[in-house]
Amino acid sequence: MSTLLLGRKEVAGLLDMGEVMRVVEQAFRDYAAGCAQMPAKVYLRVPRGDFRAMPAAVPHAAGVKWVNVHLSNHERGLPSIMGVLILSDPDTAYPLAIMDATEITAYRTAATSANASRHLARPESRTLGLIGAGRQARMHLQSHALVFALERVRIHDVHLQAAESLVRSFPQLCAEACSAEQAAASDIVCTLTPSTVPVVKAAWIRPGTHINAVGADAPGKQELEPSLLLSARVVVDDLTQACHAGEINVPLCRGLFSKEQVWATLGEIIAGAKPGRSDDREITIFDSTGLAIEDVATAWMVYQRAKAHGGYPSMDIV
Repeated sequence: MSTLLLGRKEVAGLLDMGEVMRVVEQAFRDYAAGCAQMPAKVYLRVPRGDFRAMPAAVPHAAGVKWVNVHLSNHERGLPSIMGVLILSDPDTAYPLAIMDATEITAYRTAATSANASRHLARPESRTLGLIGAGRQARMHLQSHALVFALERVRIHDVHLQAAESLVRSFPQLCAEACSAEQAAASDIVCTLTPSTVPVVKAAWIRPGTHINAVGADAPGKQELEPSLLLSARVVVDDLTQACHAGEINVPLCRGLFSKEQVWATLGEIIAGAKPGRSDDREITIFDSTGLAIEDVATAWMVYQRAKAHGGYPSMDIV
């Protein structure tokens, strides 16, 4: 056996958003059924950012992602988020592949949000609000366009040029750069910022809105006004991670919200153990912290495609 070596270009060429949505949804279903394992991610903080070690096992594969968040990297011409993933055979422990995980992270995050929207948003949703116009905004637009017949996209960023650039990237859509309040007045709202203070006020959110709260993925981060959680049906990807580092982590620490107020995990809803929204006026929130099961399931798909296509570099480790 040999270990495949897949760089960022190779991984990007093997990814398809629709297929990533499918395998990520199955990973949540497996996790809810006890067929996947995942300890909470481990954080290593350094002066300019942090590293995260994310291990998991899903049917057919096990792996660990080593990923960072360094927000000042743009000053050096580097992505804020980069990652490497080692994929192993769970039966023999042989390393099947070492691959770039930057693209995997980008795809699986947006795929998970679109799956959450599929199960929690109103099916007739036609407007998408994106708060934060970075790479994840582009990916979330791509994933949601596969699920909903979008008629209008509203994009906000503290840097107006970033929002306007994203608008120009999708000339086929009716998209506009706008204020955060205007973006929040959408059927589906995705918050995609690194903020440690709320960027969305409860008063801005209309009845029936679904929110994917994605940016809060470390202790101290938050994007939503805490009172919004109290008026919504809150669903998390993983309760342990969400309490420690998700959108609910700050309200929990301040006694403004309790983990007992979380309605369900996304896996429980996908598996049918609990229902999604109760009616068309309910506000729903998905607290996305990013799970290693998403990464390993996507990496397994990438590995299978690479093996089928052939021609990728490899090395002998054992």
